[in-house]
Amino acid sequence: MKERKEANEAKEVKEEEKQKSGGIAAFFDLDGTLTALPSLESRLFRTLRYRREIRAKNYLFWLREALRLMPRGFNAILYANKMYLRGLKILDERGEGDGDISSWHKDGHQAEGQASAPPRRTPRLPVPTFFAHAIEAVVWHAKQGHEIVLISGTLEPLARGAARAMEAALAARGIAVTARVIATRLEEKDGKFTGKILGEAMFGEAKARAAKRLAGEMRLDLGRCYAYGDSLSDRSLMALVGRPAAVNPSNDFASIARTRGWPVLIWERKESSTQRCPDRIGTSAVRREIVEKKEQRSAIAQCGDSCARNAGKWLDGFRDRRAANE
Repeated sequence: MKERKEANEAKEVKEEEKQKSGGIAAFFDLDGTLTALPSLESRLFRTLRYRREIRAKNYLFWLREALRLMPRGFNAILYANKMYLRGLKILDERGEGDGDISSWHKDGHQAEGQASAPPRRTPRLPVPTFFAHAIEAVVWHAKQGHEIVLISGTLEPLARGAARAMEAALAARGIAVTARVIATRLEEKDGKFTGKILGEAMFGEAKARAAKRLAGEMRLDLGRCYAYGDSLSDRSLMALVGRPAAVNPSNDFASIARTRGWPVLIWERKESSTQRCPDRIGTSAVRREIVEKKEQRSAIAQCGDSCARNAGKWLDGFRDRRAANE
């Protein structure tokens, strides 16, 4: 009787711990944290530009929106300006136009943070390459029964594609996981992107607000939750949870992490999963940060150059038409 009672008590303790673990989530940033740079959106932009799928006038729309967002800073231009996608058709699995999917995110009805659905794949979406140590971290959290949440400033279709790829990687190990996705949502109309975003661009404090909303919906204990990020954009999210960790941090972010006592992890390829000493963290981060900023500014500069050229053509055509009418 005594042994049976002890066994029942042990079982109850395990059940209680299991229920508690259900109130814990692991929030993962995507670009630079789970996957290698350049970012998924940068790769998508290059592909679209190479295939000439971005209409010339979209650069003008992009420039106009950049000027409007300029008072809010560089990050607002980078994360909230999606006018280069204006008029771009959504593709189905075969890469063909699909006019029957305009209801997906149309008018913003889909809730953020919902489990990743299986929308169609498209061959032009970049395939994410995960850091090996990042997958090991996700595996560990999954085995603990933690909710897995991808929270990223990238486009939601890209984030959902990354979630599906990550789920497949875990399934290959016999681990069934459904990752939740919080990312920058795009407005659609008649099967095409409008270039506008729905709600907030998911960077900075917007990540923390989204995590709070999800915690309320899922009854998460944020004090026991985990968060992994690589840049200053993730600082607010990481300050929100009780178990943050800086991954492949930028130079400034590594300094903040050390000041606040957050673990610093290096998940870059061919690197050790253990923590590094500060000088090596700084050296690697500086190199990565410089490359990333150059790529971002180069993309914006290229957009600006195209805007200028196309604006000139448009103005010349306008003058010709006005002269003909006169």
